[in-house]
Amino acid sequence: MIYDIIGDIHGQADKLIGLLRHLGYQDNGRFWQAPQGHQAIFIGDLIDRGHRQLDTLNIVFNMIDGGSALAVMGNHEYNAIAYATPHPDGGFCRPHTERNTGQHQAFLDEVGFDTDLHRFWLNRLYQLPLWLDLPEAHIIHACYDAASMAVLRPILTNKNTLTPQAVIASSMDDTPEFHALERLLKGIECPLPEGVLLTDGHGIVRTRTRIKWWIDDWQHQPLAKIAQLGSHASINLADDSPVLPTPCSFTLTTDKPIFIGHYWLDGTPALLCHQVACTDYSAGKDGFLTAYQFDTNKPALTNAGFVQYHHHHDTLCRFDSFFMENK
Repeated sequence: MIYDIIGDIHGQADKLIGLLRHLGYQDNGRFWQAPQGHQAIFIGDLIDRGHRQLDTLNIVFNMIDGGSALAVMGNHEYNAIAYATPHPDGGFCRPHTERNTGQHQAFLDEVGFDTDLHRFWLNRLYQLPLWLDLPEAHIIHACYDAASMAVLRPILTNKNTLTPQAVIASSMDDTPEFHALERLLKGIECPLPEGVLLTDGHGIVRTRTRIKWWIDDWQHQPLAKIAQLGSHASINLADDSPVLPTPCSFTLTTDKPIFIGHYWLDGTPALLCHQVACTDYSAGKDGFLTAYQFDTNKPALTNAGFVQYHHHHDTLCRFDSFFMENK
C-alpha cells in the first residue's frame, strides 16, 4: 500500500485538485478515486484561510466516504467545533474574540453561524480522529505524545474522535485535558525569555515558540536551536544564545515513522529527522501543497518520498536523493 499523506490545505481546493490529478487520482463523478494500491491521508487543517472552504471539505469527505482517503483532525477543525460549542461558564469554548473570529472568517463566510449547513459540517468534523495508529506509521497533526493521548482517551470515542464532553473538558484552561489537546494538535510550546518576541508568518506577535520536539535530547539544547519558527517568522533571539527551554516532560515512545503537518514550513521538502516527516509547506498561504508518498513495503523514510504541486506551473515536483544531497 502507498499512502499519499497530504499536508494542510486550508481551503485551497484548486491546489488540492491539482495535486490529486498529478498523483493519478481520478474524479469518477462522486469522489476522487485513488490509483490502484494507493490511499490518501489528510493531515488536518482542511479549513480556514482559503477561498474554497466547502469545495475542499466536499472533496475530502467524499473521498473518505468512497474509501479513497483517511484523515485526522487539525487544530483548525478543533477550533471550529469549539467556536460553536457553548461553554458551561458562558460564552463559547473558543471565545469569539476579534482574532479568533478573523482566523475562522473564511469558513464562516461560506457556512454562516449556527445554520443547518454549519451544523452539518461540524458533525462531519467531529468524525475526524485526533490520530491514526496504522500498522506501519502514526499520523497526527502536530505532535505524537503517548502521555497526552492517554489523558484524552477516556473522554474520546473508541475511534479516537471527539465527544462534546471532550470539547468542553479540553477548553478548560490549565487542565490536563487542555494541555493534552494543545500538545497533540498544536505541538509543544515554550515561553520565551523576557524581552524576546516572536512574530509569526501571519504578523501575530507571540511570547511563546513552538519546539522541534523531534530533535534528540531537545530539552537540553539551546532554545535558539530548537525553536520552530515556521514560514516567514522572525524572533529577536541571537543564534548563539545559551538560554535553555523551560523544563518540559516529553518522551517519544515509538520507533514507527510519524507524519505531521501544522508547522508552516517552506523551501525544499526534507525530513525533520529520520523518523518524522512534515507535509505542511504553507499551502494555506502562498506555499505549495505537499504530500509524502509512504510505501508500506519500504517503511524507511527518505526525502525522495516528498512531492509538491507547483500550482503556478501546474506541475508536480519530486525530490530524489541526488537532488537533496546536492541542493
